[in-house]
Amino acid sequence: MRGIKRIAVATMAVGILAAAGCGGGDKPIGAASSNPSSSTSSGGSTGQFKKGGVVTIANVGGQTWPCQFNPFNPSVNGVAGGFVYEPLVFVNVLKSGATTPMLASAFTWSPTKDSIDFTIRDGVKWSDGQPFSADDVVYTFNLMKQQPALDLYALWTGAGLSSVTAAGNKVTMKFKAPAEPYFFNFANQVNIVPKHIWSTGEAASKPATWADPKPVGTGPFTVESCSSNNITYAANGSYWQPGKPYLSKVQYPAYLDNNPANLDLASGKAQWGGQYIPNIDKFYKSKSPENNYWFPPTANVAIVPNLDPSHKVTSNLAVRQAIAYALDREQISKIGESGYQPAANQTGVVTPTFDKYFDKDALTAAGYDKPNPEKAKQLLASAGYSSSNPLKLNVISVTGYTDWDASLAVVKQQLAAVGIELTTQDLQQQSYNQKLYTGDYDLAYSSLSGGPSPYYELRQLLYSKNTAPIGKQANSNYSRYINPDVDKLFDQYASADPDTQVKLIKQISGYMIKDVPIIPTTESVDWYQYNTKDIEGWPTEQNPYAQPAPYNIPDAGQVLANLYSKSAQN
Repeated sequence: MRGIKRIAVATMAVGILAAAGCGGGDKPIGAASSNPSSSTSSGGSTGQFKKGGVVTIANVGGQTWPCQFNPFNPSVNGVAGGFVYEPLVFVNVLKSGATTPMLASAFTWSPTKDSIDFTIRDGVKWSDGQPFSADDVVYTFNLMKQQPALDLYALWTGAGLSSVTAAGNKVTMKFKAPAEPYFFNFANQVNIVPKHIWSTGEAASKPATWADPKPVGTGPFTVESCSSNNITYAANGSYWQPGKPYLSKVQYPAYLDNNPANLDLASGKAQWGGQYIPNIDKFYKSKSPENNYWFPPTANVAIVPNLDPSHKVTSNLAVRQAIAYALDREQISKIGESGYQPAANQTGVVTPTFDKYFDKDALTAAGYDKPNPEKAKQLLASAGYSSSNPLKLNVISVTGYTDWDASLAVVKQQLAAVGIELTTQDLQQQSYNQKLYTGDYDLAYSSLSGGPSPYYELRQLLYSKNTAPIGKQANSNYSRYINPDVDKLFDQYASADPDTQVKLIKQISGYMIKDVPIIPTTESVDWYQYNTKDIEGWPTEQNPYAQPAPYNIPDAGQVLANLYSKSAQN
């Protein structure tokens, strides 16, 4: 899992959970379409397959497994969401927000889009045999209200969620204003938890920090065993989708570095990958005709400066501008990421995926369309730095992410040329997350997950209700960026027509240029490798039924429910 890709919070991750990259599509994705008139199939393998087979995941987490599966904890929810826990509806970022019913069999918006009714699926059981019901859904969302640390998408505090109630198998969510763009978050990215488990004991008293070592979910797999070195998932025998999952087990080894994971992928020892492989055609593809890869982009990898006033250097606009002007993003892409991740831009809008939201003229007018080392030097001089008084900064990263190491080496050279001495501090994933979430850093190298439009990533990064004071855990706005004018633009988005939404994103990206709250370097992609020797049913560029990397949540659950073993069919 790369950085904090959860949401995916995660994620990445936030999920936002740590992830080895970010996802995207097989073609440019249009505006958010959170509520199509009809639900669509996930598009994975069809028909009935015999059960059997094992898939092994090679995805570098930069840590050994803590054997925690709390779906509200962005540090660990990437091994829980999709695998064990499920959302109400799956929203496919790669198909402009097309939906697949999950724990909700149907949903209907009110005409004013400030209320939505979910029909909760009948016949679903939790993996411990207890029946799943609308009460579990209501409990999950109200728990997020009672415990703001669990509300990873600021639904109660920012999206205007005012009530979640049940009547029979119907769950009604009411909002203070039109809320359609939030559908991606509340329907797709909130994992539903069992009331009978979470309302007692440590889960009830400490829901944000409870380890949840033996999670009870509705998903296709259960946690059979966990050690620091490996998680074994077993097929959920009472899974609600008839005949699924087809695989018997999933093995998820813990990798501290890309290199051993890459070797396992190249040899076929692991079949599903999620990290950077340099010279991938020679190192991986040439080893077997069954080795395949696909890298779609939808989000950013970025330098995240700490904007809290207690961090006097990185909260100085001139310093952030100097860093942004000094970077040659094409070189970072070419050298650090072998060109697999395209160069990003200071607007934060991923291109060409979201071209219609991209304000190229504003980027050019500000001079961020190309490197400008001389401008960077002038800004540093205005901030009081010089060759005799160089600026020294520290950036935190995750140990084992070899592409991030290579990218930061390029960044270090480029900043040195303008008078900034950059030191990279590689940390174990948990230590990195702790510093990032609580604001204990000057600069951080990071990546979040995106969504069906730039709105979703930018809201995570810039919306003030997603942050927290230094020392407290922020949900996704880790830079501590607070700008009421930007908040107002986000708040207007939900009730705006599509053309106005495009204009709002351009205005928001204008503040990315003006305030430099985040400094994008490359466009994050889904690092996705897959082996077809025995396992089939994979998402492909031709059939992008889910974001394909194993760290995407809840997409990983869609993939795992559709994979099958060819040898098991004999």
